[in-house]
Amino acid sequence: MTLTARLDSRWGRAYFGAQAAAGALWWAAVALSPGIRMLTLGDLPAGLVAAVDIPLFVIASALAALGVRFAAEVTASWTVLITAAMALYSTVTTSAGWGSLLMIAASVCSVGAVLLVRLNRIPSEWLLIGPFRAREATSARPRTQLLRTAGQIVVFWGVCLVVVPAGIALVELRWGLRMPFPPAVTITGVVLLAAASALGIWSAVTMAGRGDGTPLPVATARLLVVGGPYRFVRNPMAVAGIAQGMAVGLICGSWLVVIYALCGSLVWNDLIRPWEERDLVARFGAPYEAYRDRVSCWIPRRPRRRSSGSVSDPLVY
Repeated sequence: MTLTARLDSRWGRAYFGAQAAAGALWWAAVALSPGIRMLTLGDLPAGLVAAVDIPLFVIASALAALGVRFAAEVTASWTVLITAAMALYSTVTTSAGWGSLLMIAASVCSVGAVLLVRLNRIPSEWLLIGPFRAREATSARPRTQLLRTAGQIVVFWGVCLVVVPAGIALVELRWGLRMPFPPAVTITGVVLLAAASALGIWSAVTMAGRGDGTPLPVATARLLVVGGPYRFVRNPMAVAGIAQGMAVGLICGSWLVVIYALCGSLVWNDLIRPWEERDLVARFGAPYEAYRDRVSCWIPRRPRRRSSGSVSDPLVY
């Protein structure tokens, strides 16, 4: 069971309680330590900011923790607003970068918490709408599916492994958050990127060539593929993508890009994977369930042997 499957409104209220306490402690630290004030507020007038932030962030979070629903919406809205303002301030002035980073984390968590309070769950299906809506690929020759997959790889890798990391690295530098890595880390990143990219290409070619579709949910394979790298791990494309993201972070010396890749793994594992597995069960039934029970989700390893009388592997090897 994934983490999000166990979350409900109680966790949302608990988060707001923790946020209220953390906010109060932070304001106390700002008042007592000039260093913390400069790292998180820069030259902003602390008294003026506190006059607005304490009621809308600290007190509203405490009220949300006590079950006042509108307070959850107030504090989440304020957190997102102040995050945008802090990010702009840090980008222009190159100061208070740590404050902006903390507010980004608070915004993400506050939005998640208010969804839990209001809906009693995280609506992961919202990630799979519009152009990202999952649908089965149209049947085509393997060569056509390979060309479609190649196009997906160019776009997906270009955005997720070049454009987004470059933006994060530039922000990290501009906000004064850069922490240089030793040369050995860069070399490790190059080796990891090469290995992960090879795994990603192998997985994509296997899916397109044998599954009559592509690896992405927007044109998902029509046949269940359990051969190639899928013999050793159920989601080799996800494993490869996360490893690639971490490798890019190591190569460009950006710890925030590494965090970005790890956060991507959490989003995929807790929000995308449950939907994907329900879809596979609905389309392939017992053969997929037998495969799921024998092959690891994350850690590549030799698959467990089928028990006597179990359903045989389906369709494509």
